[in-house]
Amino acid sequence: MPTVPAEPVLDAPTRPPLSPNALRRIVRDLAERPDRWLHRVRLSAGDRWYERLELAADYEVWLISWLPGQSTGFHDHGGSRGAFTVALGELEELALAGPEHGLTVRRLPSGSERAFGPQYLHDVRNTSPGPAVTLHAYSPPLNEMSRYELRAGGLVRTATEGPEQW
Repeated sequence: MPTVPAEPVLDAPTRPPLSPNALRRIVRDLAERPDRWLHRVRLSAGDRWYERLELAADYEVWLISWLPGQSTGFHDHGGSRGAFTVALGELEELALAGPEHGLTVRRLPSGSERAFGPQYLHDVRNTSPGPAVTLHAYSPPLNEMSRYELRAGGLVRTATEGPEQW
């Protein structure tokens, strides 16, 4: 008797990414509930400290602490949309607003929020004299990030990292 081939198994439908504004609401709501994250914060003299707080099918949330002088360097988010809020302290964000506008520098005091689309590149740094804590949400969850150097001609990609390097 001939065998009947099995029906192909279809992957579960994927959810569309959340919008930057939806991600902004997630980090804002979480920032307003420090009992859910404050006890987890650690400070690291060597580099920023970070921990994933939530992982869902369509987004993830990270908690990051920053000592004075620590920064991300210019990076993207591998095509993910994102948002973050400064829950404690103060940071600075550098971003290229396009060839016509050049480098934008924003001071981000406690309570500041930023949301961005999938092509966004920036460098976040602690230029203040004290520590800072931020909450970040990405959709879809990060699967890679590229690092860049700012040179006279603009940003040049220098490396791409995957989750195994975070």
